[in-house]
Amino acid sequence: MCLVVVWTGSVIGQEPVRGGWDRQAAAAYLDGRQSWWMDWPTAARDQGTSCVSCHTVTPYALGRAALRRVTAPGAVERRMLNSVEHRVLAWDEMRPFYSDEQIRPGKTRESRGTEAILNVLILANWDAQAGRLSDSTKQAFEHLWELQRTDGADAGAWAWLDFGLEPWETPKAQYYGAALAAVAVGLASQRGLAHASGMVSLRTYLRTQLDDQNLFNRLTVLWASGEWAGVLALKQRMAIVQETKQMQRGDGGWSLSDLGMFERRDGTSLDRTSDAYGTGLATLALQRAHVSVDDPALARGLQWLQKHQRADGSWYAASLNYDREPDSDRGRFMSDAATAYAVLSLVAHEAKEQ
Repeated sequence: MCLVVVWTGSVIGQEPVRGGWDRQAAAAYLDGRQSWWMDWPTAARDQGTSCVSCHTVTPYALGRAALRRVTAPGAVERRMLNSVEHRVLAWDEMRPFYSDEQIRPGKTRESRGTEAILNVLILANWDAQAGRLSDSTKQAFEHLWELQRTDGADAGAWAWLDFGLEPWETPKAQYYGAALAAVAVGLASQRGLAHASGMVSLRTYLRTQLDDQNLFNRLTVLWASGEWAGVLALKQRMAIVQETKQMQRGDGGWSLSDLGMFERRDGTSLDRTSDAYGTGLATLALQRAHVSVDDPALARGLQWLQKHQRADGSWYAASLNYDREPDSDRGRFMSDAATAYAVLSLVAHEAKEQ
């Protein structure tokens, strides 16, 4: 029997929490949204599994594990992990998230590459919390390396889903996916799992393609550099740190809309104010790049996060693609990611203070 946590809070209209942040409220929000996602018919995939989304599931897996520290996963998180593990272990029998027949040619390969990366990230992160390497994670890495590109300008990367949706599903997002793979590689290699040729190809791709990336992608690989030492050169890391500080807003936060040349598909104006996704990602990446906790830019960013949690436990961010109703389920997708990244950054900061 699965415990279902029902989330009923409002996004706009929620008052921010005063005097710090509420871990339990953040956990409840994340559990509620993840539970809703797994029960949403649109997210359902074959054999009782769910699509592993970039906006809700993947951030949830990372943020919820950070909140849990070393305790066992709750029912919602365990259900998510079971779905991922099932898809890994039954890989050859599983239909892809999207297929050539269902959508258009190329989608099967894109789906497989994307899922392979997200699976290893989720499972390697879980193993890092548990202090071990599971057989499921090892098998997920086998799938990852089998699908890695081996020639051309994109050698070292993977095919990645492109539905024209920012910031995760565009041609530029292939680099983002490779950076997430680097996070997973860093987590797993700390426990002895390595693949020399694949890792070298991935590192070469991330280094040589870095200059062509928007700051969103560059921050993601800066985060990866904290898990996998040497994935970027020192000069590259410092350049991203400097650029990130230059993009900080006067209130101490960062705006996701400033991290790339984004335009909404419906022609509406982007929200240019500071938000928790931009601020959470920026402060997490700066910490992973070993920026001092006393650094003024980092300190102000962390303070911004502490002040902007909402009473329902979430942090707000707006869609880069459409002017969505913030209280709708689709309208909360970006806030799902924002909440998880805010949690990751604040927990990382607390760990350094201990």
